[in-house]
Amino acid sequence: MNENILFDFDNVGCIGIHLSSSLLYCIINIIGFAAMFLSRTLGRTLFAAAARSRNYATTAAAGSSEGHNPLQEFFEADRSPDDDKPVVYGRSWKASELRLKSWDDLHKLWYVLLKEKNMLMTQRQMLNAQNLRFHNPERIPKVRKSMCRIKQVLTERAIEEPDPRRSAEMKRMINAL
Repeated sequence: MNENILFDFDNVGCIGIHLSSSLLYCIINIIGFAAMFLSRTLGRTLFAAAARSRNYATTAAAGSSEGHNPLQEFFEADRSPDDDKPVVYGRSWKASELRLKSWDDLHKLWYVLLKEKNMLMTQRQMLNAQNLRFHNPERIPKVRKSMCRIKQVLTERAIEEPDPRRSAEMKRMINAL
């Protein structure tokens, strides 16, 4: 073997064992997959530990010992089947009410409504897949109406803006919603 060659992939000798390049390539791939698996597993463990420590105060205050799973936000809390009373949900937001809100409040409300819409759509899809009836289907149009009204109020504000550049920027942002 030549001393100038650092690594000869055609004929690698390791303690008297000679490996072919294809076998060495397979071993390197297996080691790479193992390293990737370990890094993902350890990364998830570290992220979960960080999330648990961040949410420790809220979990301790609630008296619950289980961690918060963000995917639970896509599902509504189950009611017991003994509850015969129908749950009454609110109405959609009126444009006159939304005109009184600040930009930040409308921004927060938009994402609350978006989260609610995603939860309702997920729940409807899950129940349809199980051939079950979706309770309160009238909630989805209420959320959509509120979201459309937020866009309407924001568009009105963009039109009233005296600066044409800022008005155009606001309209682009509203259209991206």
